[in-house]
Amino acid sequence: MDLYEKIRTLPTQPGVYLYKNAEGQVIYVGKARNLRSRVRSYLLEANQANAKTGTLMREAVDVEYILVANEMEALALENNLIKQKKPRFNILLRDDKTYPYVKLTLADRYPKVFVTRRLRKDGSAYYGPYFPGNLAYRVAEVIHRSFLIPSCKVDLSRYHPRACLQYYIHRCLGPCVEGLTTPEAYALAVKDAQMFLEGRHAELEKSLEERMLAAAEAEQFELAARYRDLISTVHQIEEKQRIAKAESDDVDVFGYHYEADALAVNLFHIRNGKIVDRREMFWEELPEFMNPIEDDEETAVASPETSLIEQAFNAGQFFSALLKQVYIDQQYVPKTILTPVDFADREALGKLLAEKAGHRIELAAPQRGDKRSLIDLAGQNAKQSYIQRFRVLEPSRKAIQEALADVLMLPELPKRIECFDISHIQGAETVASMVVWEDGEMKKSAYRKFQVKTVVGVDDFASMREIVLRRYKRVKEENGTMPSLVLIDGGLGQLHAAADALEELGFTSQPLASIAKREEVIYVYGSEDDPVVLDRRSPVLHVVQKIRDESHRFAIGYHRKRREMRDRDSELLTIPGVGAQTRQRLLTHFGSLRDVQQATVESLAAVVNRKTAEAVWSYFHPKPKTNEQIVTLKM
Repeated sequence: MDLYEKIRTLPTQPGVYLYKNAEGQVIYVGKARNLRSRVRSYLLEANQANAKTGTLMREAVDVEYILVANEMEALALENNLIKQKKPRFNILLRDDKTYPYVKLTLADRYPKVFVTRRLRKDGSAYYGPYFPGNLAYRVAEVIHRSFLIPSCKVDLSRYHPRACLQYYIHRCLGPCVEGLTTPEAYALAVKDAQMFLEGRHAELEKSLEERMLAAAEAEQFELAARYRDLISTVHQIEEKQRIAKAESDDVDVFGYHYEADALAVNLFHIRNGKIVDRREMFWEELPEFMNPIEDDEETAVASPETSLIEQAFNAGQFFSALLKQVYIDQQYVPKTILTPVDFADREALGKLLAEKAGHRIELAAPQRGDKRSLIDLAGQNAKQSYIQRFRVLEPSRKAIQEALADVLMLPELPKRIECFDISHIQGAETVASMVVWEDGEMKKSAYRKFQVKTVVGVDDFASMREIVLRRYKRVKEENGTMPSLVLIDGGLGQLHAAADALEELGFTSQPLASIAKREEVIYVYGSEDDPVVLDRRSPVLHVVQKIRDESHRFAIGYHRKRREMRDRDSELLTIPGVGAQTRQRLLTHFGSLRDVQQATVESLAAVVNRKTAEAVWSYFHPKPKTNEQIVTLKM
């Protein structure tokens, strides 16, 4: 059944649909109240010569769908699939900034307190997020100082001969040494810390007061004084929070600026009536495809002030996608979220977030009044963010070339820069990438991928030497032109490895430089003792970082593809009766090796013949070992 026939057979129920290309990769995920109507609209748009829709439909060869009960379930599932599959035609939240939480490791024998930005299902309790980020560290410090719960990396599942400094400066109860504390005393301190983090201050104060009086009666005056000081600390914090809550509710405000196919978004976190933090997000290349006009009226609603350029950008669709990715998986969602434009599924998203958060949420797009003023303020800041991020490179191409030549000591204005990066995981599937910057732009048609062939194990220096040698040996044999600059992603070791390769080929005067990942320091070959340290707003640094980041992205993508190919070949091709075509058919149908492993014989037989299906199923579900039969398990 081809794509067009399959679309005509889709149900009319709500659900999520996934377009796939010829390689079985998901290239777009969407949700609909009426699957058949929504997916059919793509064909109509493509037939009407819509360029963006046509790009999607030219690549799509298959569509899958998942039925759900209602639109809210579709919103949640769509968000999860977008984050999981990362389809290139969807709008993706590319910055990885998250706010910190305070983590209490309740699953441990002696729980500890940490500040973390990653939530896990590990039995721990998480409190937050905290705005601004340093507030979480201040809270953890209060817990160390007041409740003596540590955050060290000492293994507390066993006892040690000596306590660390934290015990002696009264920041820890000393559970690492037998006899310094008891499990009961430590559990009581953990319970106090829990009440403090959960905001149960009145209950905590009452418990501490009872213990203070008991200690005083027992003439344990130092302990009673510690409880007294702790009650005072808790009382002061409670008073501050009570005053803050009386000022205002929590609000998140979005603003944006779109220009020349680039987008800057600012998110203001307003807590207790004050702007406590600002989050900046940027998109240099928005997806080529935007949702077509749907016949169920799920379209963006722009404000009257929206320009024609912004309407072409379709801000409503963008914020619909962005808000799902920002909030659906978060433990905390503010009571009010303000967006600059309205969008069709705003009410459904608001209901879903309220259901997850457990309180009413106002998701609004105000057009006037104080709330609109907040959005305009965020929009003005987004414009400034746009200028700093994108226009800093705009003064002139020649000015940038002159600055590059001056900083990197190049003999002439750079016309072409070739950048190399190495990618591997513990030495497995080591690959390299070369990206090209030419006349002020990335030239993707000139990108190259390399497999490292002669290096065994983990050796980035030898790998870099091999790749640079192979690249420019071919340039030399073909009488090609060397680039204005060879740029290496790495430090001095990678730089010298590349230099050895160039010298072996006779390119002793070739300009060569490297940029270290963390320090953002540029080493120019021949002047390594005087590295170039640029201001973080320097246009030259931005250009070099852009080239370096692109080479890293390209290498990582190729490495992942190589790993997938290796994993597929090492498993399915070892099964009798499974060749390259059968393997590709199974992976295209089921989507991954894991899904093939979990498939039933009947499901497999729908794709391949019965005998092969049984062989595949038997391979992944071997019989237990017996005296008569030995089954070899292939890992």
